[in-house]
Amino acid sequence: MSSRDYNVESDRQKGVEEFYRTQHINQTYNFVKRMREDYGKLNRVEMSIWDCCELLNEFVDESDPDLDEPQIEHLLQTAEAIRKDYPNEDWLHLTGLIHDLGKVLLHPDFGELPQWAVVGDTFPVGCAFDESVVHHKYFQENPDYNNPSYNTKFGVYSEGCGLNNVMMSFGHDDYMYLVAKENKTTLPSAGLFIIRYHSFYALHRADAYKHLMSEEDIENLKWLKIFNKYDLYSKSKVRIDVEKVKPYYLSLIEKYFPEKLRW
Repeated sequence: MSSRDYNVESDRQKGVEEFYRTQHINQTYNFVKRMREDYGKLNRVEMSIWDCCELLNEFVDESDPDLDEPQIEHLLQTAEAIRKDYPNEDWLHLTGLIHDLGKVLLHPDFGELPQWAVVGDTFPVGCAFDESVVHHKYFQENPDYNNPSYNTKFGVYSEGCGLNNVMMSFGHDDYMYLVAKENKTTLPSAGLFIIRYHSFYALHRADAYKHLMSEEDIENLKWLKIFNKYDLYSKSKVRIDVEKVKPYYLSLIEKYFPEKLRW
């Protein structure tokens, strides 16, 4: 069928907009602080990275207007596309595979969080919300919007303080970053940076929030921009033979992660 059903399309768009309205109202500095303390304990589940990939298959991401296939295929499409162009950067292939694993927060074993606390574009909290953040107008209903501690350019931060000192809206990016870091992954800092900021579109599309970045962030952003092309492009319909590529990715997981992780 070649004709597109625009009603379906506009319903999807409405859904995405409503998603961002809820997200922007609820993602406050205090909410993020509470979630990071709670989820940073990593006391919910012990499992391997691959088991987590398989668990993710049960979900479709509501903030994504054009992705209906199982998540594991998207993860492998991203990883395989990177592997083709950057054969020697095996850490980047693995980062492609695991970057979205934090979406398990939607699962009952992980608290079954609402979509607005798991997916969607991310942004710093604790300072002014930049105009470039998608559906910016809905921030006006966020309690931090009128709070003088949080609504200036720097808010609670300082020039060049480094993004690792900035609190981001809570979701699958920040959670997976916490999981990887606390389980002592040996991925390079660029890998962790990609995991933590791959949904931070105000930074990689609009160059917003540059005033908070350190020298290391600026270096790592180069890799994130490379990665991002694959994350978006790879939603092509190239089917991946999961069983065929699985041994390669299991070997990378073994290289960079413990066998079982605390989640």
